[in-house]
This record gives sequence, C-alpha cells and structure tokens, in this order.
Amino acid sequence: MKFGLRTPSLKRSISARTTGRAKRALKSAINPTYGKKGTGMVTHPVKSVENKVYHKTTWSIWSLFK
Repeated sequence: MKFGLRTPSLKRSISARTTGRAKRALKSAINPTYGKKGTGMVTHPVKSVENKVYHKTTWSIWSLFK
C-alpha cells in the first residue's frame, strides 16, 4: 500500500476529463445505480476497502495548492 504523495500523471488527468467523463455520463444514463455512493461496497467489498484506505493515506500534488 502506498503512503504519501501520489505521482501526478498528465496523460491520466487529460483522459479523466475527456473520454472517461463521456463514458461515465453514458453509463449513469443507462444504469440508475452507477456511480452512487455505497454501491462499491456491495459489488466488490475488498476493492472498496482498499480504495478507501489508499485515498485516506495518500494525497495529490494539487491538494498542496489549495
């Protein structure tokens, strides 16, 4: 498990703002439970817990500028 500063990736950042955004909008239009809070724990509990720990123990370089 990683602790500390997450390594920034320009490629992933651009992807999240373009193609990823369109795919998420399409999925949420089709599936009413897509992207809702708490559904990760129902569908894949181990992955959900790991992601929660990861996001609490690391931080982004962009959070330093806020």
